Amino acid sequence: MKLKSTLENYLFVLPAVVIFSIFYIYPFSQVFYLGLYEWDGVSAAKQFMGLTNFKEIIFSDPIWWKSMLQAGWMTLVALTFQNILAFLLAWACDREIRFKNWYRLVFFIPPILSEVVVGLVWQWILEGNYGLLNSWLTQVGLSDLTRTWLTDPKTALNCVAIVHSWKGFGWGFLIFLAGLQTIPRELYEAAKVDGANSWYTFTKITIPLMVPVAILVAILTILGTMQAFVLIMAMTGGGPAYHTQVPILRILGSMDGSRYGYACAQGILFGVILVTISFIQYRFSKRSQAKGA
Repeated sequence: MKLKSTLENYLFVLPAVVIFSIFYIYPFSQVFYLGLYEWDGVSAAKQFMGLTNFKEIIFSDPIWWKSMLQAGWMTLVALTFQNILAFLLAWACDREIRFKNWYRLVFFIPPILSEVVVGLVWQWILEGNYGLLNSWLTQVGLSDLTRTWLTDPKTALNCVAIVHSWKGFGWGFLIFLAGLQTIPRELYEAAKVDGANSWYTFTKITIPLMVPVAILVAILTILGTMQAFVLIMAMTGGGPAYHTQVPILRILGSMDGSRYGYACAQGILFGVILVTISFIQYRFSKRSQAKGA
């Protein structure tokens, strides 16, 4: 009976294991295999390079590390501006305010919009010659502030980062709102009876209980922002002069240059970096929860 029960358990998980193997393990192994070769993506011949592609990325590809730093900057903007905005709006909508259901709907509209459409609309708004932002600045007498926002190396990355944060804050808003609604209202009522003011209940009840949710949102934000691609492609295409280049665009550029093996090596290295970041955050999350307990 024990053997039969064990076999039944394995049969239940077998479909998931097969799907995971076909769509994750096998592609990963093939990408790693191709990363060991120099290949143009067309011809049957492949030149074995060993770890040369990986060494070139790490030691001889400044554009790759520039793209990593720029993705890191976008992630920092998202972790601060995007998530703080999402939390404050969720906290406001969790309170008894008028039209809060309407606000919930409005705040969730940006994430469900097409990234291509959003990118093109913001490209039109930020266009240097006839863009809406420059036109508005001129009308209110601030023409000195006008500039070519998406083609100026000083502003292009920040513009893309802000638009990305605006596009994605709705996901964090929903997760934060769900977390806030799980906090027992009895805690707030008891604090109010004891004479606690709003600031005390916010810092001593809301914030501590929302730490696990905030860590989850931070992990999702980092993974999502580091892999940003479509929005940047629609707005700048990685320009000007690589100033909005991110890892996915750099990988695509290597493929356009018929260096498929090199692009595969970049993909593997990028995946290892993301897994490492996720593991560090997971450990941090477990340690924070242990301290809270």
